[in-house]
Amino acid sequence: MGKPHVVVIPYPAQGHVIPLMELSQNLAKQGIKISFVNTVFNHKRVLDAFGVDENGLLHLLSVPDGLEDGEDRNQLGKLTESLCQVIPTQLKELIHKVNGSNDDKISCVLADISMGLALDVAAELGIPTVGLWPAAVLQLAVLLRVPKLIDDGLIDENGKTYQDGTPLMKHKMIQLSPMTPSIHPMNLIWLNLDDSPSTQKIMFDFLLRNNKVVETTDWVLCNSSLELELQGFNLVPKVLPIGPFLATNRLGNLSGNFWLEDPTCLQWLDQQSPGSVIYVAFGSFTVFDQIQFQELALGLEITERPFLWVVREDITKGKHHNYPKGFNERVGNQCRIVSWAPQAAVLGHSSIACFISHCGWNSTMEGVSNGVPFLCWPYFADQFLNESYISDIWKIGLKLQKDEGGIIRKEEIKSKVEQLVGDENFKTRAIELKQMVTKSVGDGGSSDKVFKNFVQWLKS
Repeated sequence: MGKPHVVVIPYPAQGHVIPLMELSQNLAKQGIKISFVNTVFNHKRVLDAFGVDENGLLHLLSVPDGLEDGEDRNQLGKLTESLCQVIPTQLKELIHKVNGSNDDKISCVLADISMGLALDVAAELGIPTVGLWPAAVLQLAVLLRVPKLIDDGLIDENGKTYQDGTPLMKHKMIQLSPMTPSIHPMNLIWLNLDDSPSTQKIMFDFLLRNNKVVETTDWVLCNSSLELELQGFNLVPKVLPIGPFLATNRLGNLSGNFWLEDPTCLQWLDQQSPGSVIYVAFGSFTVFDQIQFQELALGLEITERPFLWVVREDITKGKHHNYPKGFNERVGNQCRIVSWAPQAAVLGHSSIACFISHCGWNSTMEGVSNGVPFLCWPYFADQFLNESYISDIWKIGLKLQKDEGGIIRKEEIKSKVEQLVGDENFKTRAIELKQMVTKSVGDGGSSDKVFKNFVQWLKS
């Protein structure tokens, strides 16, 4: 038998590509050959941001996503429908091509659970399958509980919490276990991905379809740990913790980022006092209107603390970022604004005091792994659940409150920063959590044991 050869397939979104890339690199270090399959669109972005894998351990491949150039890939309903149509055929062709030109035949397909259709193709071809859930295990537990939520009358068969304008459960909170976060019905993942009912239905059906592969795959792994989500893992015993993946384990620069990082912000951080800087970053999807963008800018200014703010070129509606009048002149050396940051290195820097975050799971894991307290500003998807973990369960952060108009005001930002940074208990708990998760991925830790057993299975 030749070397184990694993084909890895993420769902084509930034928050999914990065953890799959980090797991791939960990496997490559164990002598396992990896073929990493992005969509053509994302493949180009990853190469543009970082160039090739200088270690030659990952083979970067691509398949079309079925959308035309210029189509908006942040419209998840359209992207998902297109993937369902083209991926099965494209993937079969790619697998036959790789096997035909390679001594190391594909021995396993490892795919994002959100790409269950890829795991279906592998199973059809008789190839062993592994699913990775790149978010909180509790989020997967909620999706697996959907049939029961329907039976209990909490949602209808289309995933709706309303019928004829009336709430089915009068907004009763959903809690799967006493020690897990409560979830507001409107924060069920398919309902807050998009306002469009048709997109919500597409995503609901897609997510339910993926539930089936959890039962059929050989392994289901999760980028989390027992220390973070013991109750969640108890709810779905088949799912095994293998995280949190640490960005410090990356091979060279190949991180799977879609944007070119600006490393000069690290030199700016070197000039700041220890524990003084507010780090502000909202991931790859969050979009603000101009009012909210200006309130955020003013809120950061009036903290009178140094801040490092990641402002993506597409973070506001409209072509330009309209900073408040005179803002740039007033903040001067108080701040550094970049279009994308080397986040893992930033969060590990001694000058960071706290992290104003959208609470995506990767950002949450990076903050937790570095012992950084959070101010939570979720945007969509699983970010509300992660916010509950941070503020209600782990108690390492605070929620930001919107006013009656749905805006988080500058005074709220200033007040919560002062509350968070002024209370040593947040930092103490964050450091304790960091030590726990570091132990879980360290030699002999709970996640480390799962990883080693998994590698052994791949090589057997």
